[in-house]
Amino acid sequence: MTTSPSAPRRILVVRNDKLGDFMLAWPALACLKRADAGLHITALVPAYTAPLAEACPWIDAVILDPGDGAPRQAQRALLDQLRAARFDALLTLFSTPRIGWLGFRAGIPVRLAPATKWAQLFYNHRVSQRRSRSLKPEYSYNLELAEALLVKLGITPPQVAPPYWPLDAGLRDAERRRLAKTLDLDLARPWVFLHPGSGGSAVNLDSTQYAHLAAGIARHAQCSPHWLLTFGPGEQQTAEKLCEALGEHRLDAQLVPPRATLRDFAQGLAAADLLIAGSTGPLHVAGCLNMATAGFYPAKRSSTPLRWQTCNAAEQRLAFCPPPGKHSESDMSRIDLNDAALRISALLDRQAVRSGS
Repeated sequence: MTTSPSAPRRILVVRNDKLGDFMLAWPALACLKRADAGLHITALVPAYTAPLAEACPWIDAVILDPGDGAPRQAQRALLDQLRAARFDALLTLFSTPRIGWLGFRAGIPVRLAPATKWAQLFYNHRVSQRRSRSLKPEYSYNLELAEALLVKLGITPPQVAPPYWPLDAGLRDAERRRLAKTLDLDLARPWVFLHPGSGGSAVNLDSTQYAHLAAGIARHAQCSPHWLLTFGPGEQQTAEKLCEALGEHRLDAQLVPPRATLRDFAQGLAAADLLIAGSTGPLHVAGCLNMATAGFYPAKRSSTPLRWQTCNAAEQRLAFCPPPGKHSESDMSRIDLNDAALRISALLDRQAVRSGS
């Protein structure tokens, strides 16, 4: 880490879309903060992801974005807030015309974003990335932008590595004890969290496929796991259907009770030995926690396992998608679930040995 007293100190970082996208910005945020602890990092986020922005160890302050559809009064209030903050630099990880124009009008002197779409006209520094080609992970594209900004500010970018949400081990233990007491779980058995929802954007396995997968994992795993099903807003019925399907396979399955806040929900994922999900928010929260993950993706170029790779360590992640084939990129029934069960059970066994389950 370097300290540069003469360098600009106040940076506004924008990633104002969905939960998974925001979690994949954490490596870039870690890069900025580890480069110089004196940098003051403010995140512009929607109200939905604000609880996690407030939990992020790399963020010093949070400003709520009212969104594109907000009335003129709210947009003006946001502009006034940005002007008053006197930011030295703006880093936009996903560029839109409204945010570009906002940064320009706020008079932020250094403004950096991807060189895509006409919104780039509002930025005086741009990085050509061609993300539509999906040649590397989303978090790598974000890191590339953070590193470019640091270079512009005369600061040497540091090397960063997971976990990008480093929770204290005692906090994980407390989450396990809380859930064990609530659901009468055996702390000595491995716990597999399974999130069957999609958040309305990601393709996922259906209940029958997940039940088949779980049964295969249970057959191959050395220890019999607890199956704990998580769900987001509007997804409880999906989780209940899967819970019934797992019961038909004689698997020990329960729903994880809802938590009061998104931060509580996300932090509670740390209790798992392994999380299985589609490419949606909870999978990427688990990645930031450097948990063991198994993700299921379509084969579309914009949604591949490479583009939306979790940011945990390579040995902690598995990814599955349909084999290449014309017009079948989103046909999740073409994934070999028997092979997936074998690989996931081996990862689970490694986690159980590491944790002493």
